[in-house]
Amino acid sequence: MIQLITRELIEQTARRAADSPRLRTNHNFHQCAADNPHRFLNVLLTGTYCQPHRHLNPPKSETFLAIEGRAAVFLFDDAGNITARHEIGDHPCAVFGIDIGPGIWHTVAALTARVICFEVKPGPWDPSTDKDFAPWAPREGDAEAVAYLDRLLYA
Repeated sequence: MIQLITRELIEQTARRAADSPRLRTNHNFHQCAADNPHRFLNVLLTGTYCQPHRHLNPPKSETFLAIEGRAAVFLFDDAGNITARHEIGDHPCAVFGIDIGPGIWHTVAALTARVICFEVKPGPWDPSTDKDFAPWAPREGDAEAVAYLDRLLYA
């Protein structure tokens, strides 16, 4: 199957993200959870919060390539301390993407009104084992999540 990554596809996906309470959404290019690798557009709007997580069991790498906008990717140690912050995407960034190895705590946050990433990670997808969520960070939807995201972005 052939799928073109067009401006219209990006705009449709961005509209779905804007309509989502999570302020983000994916457009999957893979056909089912068992496909390998998983490939998708990941649209993140300002204010979306992705709880820090890792892909440990089974171990999976994850690649983000910013094709529009700019994002901050945060890496953490096991105690929740930030070990690195990388900006990916549009000028003035010199980095367009990041490949994160298995087991590394991470999150991504929008630095522009919207960020369109092409993301790749191994399948299959099993929601019970896909991510280990960081116990030291607020869960998505928790009252503390907005303040936590602000601390990451502006501290």
